[in-house]
Amino acid sequence: MAFSLAQTKLFLLDMDGTFYLGDTLLPGALEFWELCRRQGIGCVFLTNNSSRGADAYLRRLRGMGVPHLKAEQIFTSADATLLYLAEHHIGPEVLLIGTPSLEEQFAAAGYCLGAAGAKAVVLGFDTTLTYGKLTVLCQAVAAGLPYIATHPDRNCPMPGGFIPDIGATIAYVEASTGRRPDAVIGKPNAYIAEAAARRYGCAVEELCMVGDRLYTDIALGKCGCGTVLVLSGESRREDLVAAEHQPDLVCRDLAELCTYLG
Repeated sequence: MAFSLAQTKLFLLDMDGTFYLGDTLLPGALEFWELCRRQGIGCVFLTNNSSRGADAYLRRLRGMGVPHLKAEQIFTSADATLLYLAEHHIGPEVLLIGTPSLEEQFAAAGYCLGAAGAKAVVLGFDTTLTYGKLTVLCQAVAAGLPYIATHPDRNCPMPGGFIPDIGATIAYVEASTGRRPDAVIGKPNAYIAEAAARRYGCAVEELCMVGDRLYTDIALGKCGCGTVLVLSGESRREDLVAAEHQPDLVCRDLAELCTYLG
C-alpha cells in the first residue's frame, strides 16, 4: 500500500539535524510541533543519540521554547536498549561504555556497571571516551561477551560540521577484535520502531519517521513505517541518487513539511 501522510497517527521526529542544530532550532520546528498538536496527530522525539537521557532532552527542548512537551514524548535509543535487555534477560551485570548520563540511566534501571563480572557489553555514544575505555571495551568484546550497541550513527551533526559518533567506535572495535555488535538497537533497525509502536499504542504502519539521514531515519522505512527526509541536516538531495532506501517524501525542512499537513 502506498504511503500517505493522512494515515499517520504518530510522527517520530529526529532531533539533531532535523529539529535543531546545536542550540538553534531549525526552520519550521516549533510550527510543526504546534501543527501536530492542533490537528491531534501524535508527535514523539525519537533520537539515536544515547549520550543524554530523556530528562536532559526534556530540559533542552523546553529551554528552546518547545511548548506542551512531556517526558514521555521523548524516546531514545538508550530507552529502547533497556527494553531490549529486559526482554532478552541480559544483565544485570553489564560493561557499559557511555557518558555519565547514560551510566545514571542504566544504574537507575538496576544495572551493575563495570568490567568485573560483566555478562554483556553495551556500547553507547560516548563523548567521554578514553583510550582506557577503548581497551576495556575491546578486551571484553574479544572475550566473546554478548555485544550490544545502542545505535549505528557514524557522525553526530554539529554547527559547522560533525563529531564522530558510535559508528566510528564500532569500526575501531571491529578493527581490533574482528567482531561487530550482536545487536544494534537504534534506527534503522526495526526493533526501535516496534518498541515505539508498542509504547505509544499504534501499528508500525501508522508511524512516520521524519529525519535527515538516509542510512538511519529513512532506512527505518524498511520495517513498514512512512518516512520523510528533511534536507536541514546531513543528507543532500543529490545523495538520493545512489541511496538504497528512498523516502516517501522529501522536504527542505520542517517548515516545508508543515505545508503538506495544511
